[in-house]
Amino acid sequence: MATGYAWFLVLGSVFLCNLMKTLLPTISSFLSKMMQKDAEQESEMRIEIQEMKKEQSSISMMDEFARYARLERKINKMTDKLKTHVKSRTAQQAKMKWIVNIVFYILQAALMISLIWKYYSDPVTVVPSRWIAPVERLVAFPTGVAGGVGITCWLVVCNKVVTLGLHAVN
Repeated sequence: MATGYAWFLVLGSVFLCNLMKTLLPTISSFLSKMMQKDAEQESEMRIEIQEMKKEQSSISMMDEFARYARLERKINKMTDKLKTHVKSRTAQQAKMKWIVNIVFYILQAALMISLIWKYYSDPVTVVPSRWIAPVERLVAFPTGVAGGVGITCWLVVCNKVVTLGLHAVN
């Protein structure tokens, strides 16, 4: 692996995973909108409530109390129905966000495990031993090659560098 470009593959994978992590809220809200068609019904209900409120404001409460009260009950009933729709939509959005996050983290874990599995015995790169002398065995894990940088250490370093870089950009 030291002669190849696998270090770049790992860096690219970590970068894409961190970039996708920042896009998760956008992805989950997009999927929620695609799955739900209740938004049109909710907007119609809001318009209907506004029309009933306009009609109610044109009615004199003293002169036509029965009509006013009937309209008030209709408005309350429609408002309660709208609140129920909004609650169910919000619950579905939370569920979709949860599912998208779970799927993403499972795929990310599978990618990282497959990279570790594939490049377990080869160092990502080899540097002079004196550069990493105090922690040489830790950095070389799991390869055990003197002066080698193992895949697990490289993943940790890449993840930290990419995270700091993306936070600096945002």
